[in-house]
Amino acid sequence: MKTEKIEIDTDFIKLDNLLKFGGIVPTGGQAKFLVQNGEIMVNGEICTMRGKKIHGGDIVSYQDKALEVVNK
Repeated sequence: MKTEKIEIDTDFIKLDNLLKFGGIVPTGGQAKFLVQNGEIMVNGEICTMRGKKIHGGDIVSYQDKALEVVNK
């Protein structure tokens, strides 16, 4: 699985926003659907909270895509 680094200039980014910002989904509705269905993993564990705060060092994955959040 290839991990893409996503830089943020805030302390955290909410999970649903990261999924859109990182290009995993094109819309917030799709992000909500994937999260609620338990298809998104945060640091290797299924996460069903779309508003979860994702901080630097966290890794969010879906199928064969992974996003690692890095603080600027």
